[in-house]
Amino acid sequence: MKLDLWFSEVHNDNIAFSVRVKDILFKGKSKYQEIAILDTYDFGRVLILDNTFQTTERDEFIYHELISHIPLFTHPNPKDVLVIGGGDGGTVREVLKHESVENVDFVELDEMVIEACKKYLPKLSCKIDDEKVNLIITDGIKYVAETDKKYDVIIVDCPDPVGPAKGLFEKEFYKNIFKCLKEDGLMVQQTESPLYDLELIKNIVNYLKEAGFKIIMPYLYPMPTYPSGMWSFTLASKKYNPLEVDEEHIKNKIKNMDTKYYDEKVHKGIFLATPKFLKEVVE
Repeated sequence: MKLDLWFSEVHNDNIAFSVRVKDILFKGKSKYQEIAILDTYDFGRVLILDNTFQTTERDEFIYHELISHIPLFTHPNPKDVLVIGGGDGGTVREVLKHESVENVDFVELDEMVIEACKKYLPKLSCKIDDEKVNLIITDGIKYVAETDKKYDVIIVDCPDPVGPAKGLFEKEFYKNIFKCLKEDGLMVQQTESPLYDLELIKNIVNYLKEAGFKIIMPYLYPMPTYPSGMWSFTLASKKYNPLEVDEEHIKNKIKNMDTKYYDEKVHKGIFLATPKFLKEVVE
């Protein structure tokens, strides 16, 4: 008997996104959340946390390249990087494509997510055990509040602002991020759907301004498996502006990086093409 199995992420009472499932590869419950890894027909292997899509083999390169390479090319010489969240390992994989990076502190709350992804999503998690990576199993909110370390770049690869992740979108967190950056440091965070969560993005921008960041720039990109298909990151910098980066520098560096989405034109174009309604959030 052939089973017709589907997984649906319900966005609200009227909208859901569904994929047809070949097999359930992993299902577990940690002390923080429900975890599943599914093998799907059109998106390959998919990580699900608390019934929401986190990443898929088919479209993950869009998210992971843009959250990593834009801040790492904006900073002229990133050596020390902090990655908060992103237990699938995709962001760490992209960060380590930069030869200048000497150390990556990888802070993840849920060890079960990491172990499941190392087994079932090796294309993403392939660099978690790299010698440059220092895996720290703890709460990212607690870590930035207590650490004395300073970083060139901080990447906040966080889930939606519910449950344990809610504090990753609050004022105190951004103040601590600012504190953990060097004098010329910068950060980037995933900041949800501008179509559904514009008020949240407004709050984040205000918190970043209050924290002391001089340059704050949201950027928009397509993400087929996320609510509305329209998603955002927000970059906040103490000194460096992504629009001032030399395109030839990026072009020469990415030749050996094996990127699918990101290049020197995308680096600037993604900011120049920011739609009016999102630019007004910062202005």
